[in-house]
Amino acid sequence: MNLSKDLSKIKFVGFDLDGTLTDGGFYYLGDGKWGQRFSVKDGYGIKLLQRAGIEVGFITNSKFESARERAKMLAVEEAHFGIHDKITVWNEIVARKGLSPEETAYMGDDLPDIPILKIAGFSATVPDAEEYITECCDYVCKRPTGNGAAREFIDLILKAKS
Repeated sequence: MNLSKDLSKIKFVGFDLDGTLTDGGFYYLGDGKWGQRFSVKDGYGIKLLQRAGIEVGFITNSKFESARERAKMLAVEEAHFGIHDKITVWNEIVARKGLSPEETAYMGDDLPDIPILKIAGFSATVPDAEEYITECCDYVCKRPTGNGAAREFIDLILKAKS
């Protein structure tokens, strides 16, 4: 784990959704609809990032309406759904915003996240991620997946900014 990085420079924080901001499970709601469980604590952390002037983005393979609604509820403008090639979207966001790698952070939990985890200025994953994911990250959260892990990651960034 590399906590020696200067997190005070971070201006943009990206998240995967499934297995990062959710517990990784899907819930059948009936009538052919599925949903996900999101943590209020993680969501409040996202609002705290925004209040601190740090932009937030979601890059996910998920196409669930619950994911879109969560992005809307949290006023996440950079919300990208159904994305298989996450690094291309990440690079487009970073270029459009004129950010250097040191000004970015990302939290993900699986294979499609690896390219971003390797180039983001600060990267983190959840405690139950596979070893090949944890090896790519600067930090492995201790709090549970989808229930405080993202808030732990967020709090590290906010503490460095204060």
